[in-house]
Amino acid sequence: MKNYNHEVIKTLGDLHKSHPTFSIARHISTATADYGDIWGMTDKELSFALTKYQLELELNNSQMADDAFVDEIVKDGNKLFESEKDDYSDLDMQEDI
Repeated sequence: MKNYNHEVIKTLGDLHKSHPTFSIARHISTATADYGDIWGMTDKELSFALTKYQLELELNNSQMADDAFVDEIVKDGNKLFESEKDDYSDLDMQEDI
């Protein structure tokens, strides 16, 4: 049988090593934010929440795309509707005729 109490403590230790500026309370609070009242939460549920939170932090920190690539996507996204604006401006001009 898995000892979830040990898993919780180990995960909190790992989180402290990887994010030493975050308090343990911050890790617990953020990891369990979606659970509402955690008074009756089991060690298994807490272990799951902390592990999920830890993976989310790692994913956020890995920056799968560099800033230049993200900037290029944003610029391309802003251009998506420029052609539609031009199409609608032609319609507005026709109404004035």
